[in-house]
Amino acid sequence: MRDITVFSGTAHPELAEEICAHLGTSLHPVSVKRFANDVLEVQLQANCRERDVYLIQPLVPPVQEHLVELLLMLDAARGASAARITVVLPHYAYARSDKKDAPRISIGARLVADLMVTAGASRVLTMTLHSPQVHGFFSVPVDHLHALRELAAHVRRYDLSNAVVVSPDLGNAKEAANFARMLGTGVAMGAKQRFSDDRVVISSVIGDVAGKDVIVLDDEIAKGTTMIELLDRLAERGVNSVRVACTHGLFSGGAIERLSARPEVEEIICTNTVPGHKTDGKLTVLSIAPALAEAMRRIHEGESVSALFSTS
Repeated sequence: MRDITVFSGTAHPELAEEICAHLGTSLHPVSVKRFANDVLEVQLQANCRERDVYLIQPLVPPVQEHLVELLLMLDAARGASAARITVVLPHYAYARSDKKDAPRISIGARLVADLMVTAGASRVLTMTLHSPQVHGFFSVPVDHLHALRELAAHVRRYDLSNAVVVSPDLGNAKEAANFARMLGTGVAMGAKQRFSDDRVVISSVIGDVAGKDVIVLDDEIAKGTTMIELLDRLAERGVNSVRVACTHGLFSGGAIERLSARPEVEEIICTNTVPGHKTDGKLTVLSIAPALAEAMRRIHEGESVSALFSTS
């Protein structure tokens, strides 16, 4: 591809390499140095002048480190006279800080969006934001992809005649309904209350799940607190089997081990928006590199990206 320059931060270079392989272009090097006073310095080591520049950097742990690195890459590209700078943000960790649900609380999703735009972002390409309103926090164009097509293509390999898709809560119900429509199954959801980061109560499951092969869909699994609570409620209702599917598999604090230990869980499916996981045991990791590469190609060539949003 001509006049396109792709860089990756240190958050997930393997994904960046895979995206560039699909694009048929090179991943250009970035120098990241740390001074004695712990300050970072970033240098983009390829020509950016009048180029269409793409910076690939999911905000994954350590999130603050990778965020500052991204902001410095943006500033460097803008200072190097890039024609347009697109942030490719497979995982936006601050998307969970999307509302003022307590007194004197910060709304990190909006603040970090402002920081990226101020640093030089011309547009953002992201994957499965925690809630739709986060899209509106950016004052530049946002292409918001999802991983439903990749997840559905994988799940369709199984017998779905007795399957039902379950959302852990109302917030993910629309995505679960879209997923169920793609699979041709019914849909159900949990009635969830969150009291803290690690205390969740699901009082009931709304919908017919007894004796069913359940496919639980969520946007993100971190500690797995919600998922374990949901599995308890599903077990009480006598489900036949469970497959757990999500876009962002953070799996912190031993979450993958706790989920894998559940006998009713046949498979845990996630994508590679977050580094460090490989298909192993009950865990299956799907690649979203082809979808991101195709979106980048369409953005670069001025084509419609809306076909990639389709849930058909």
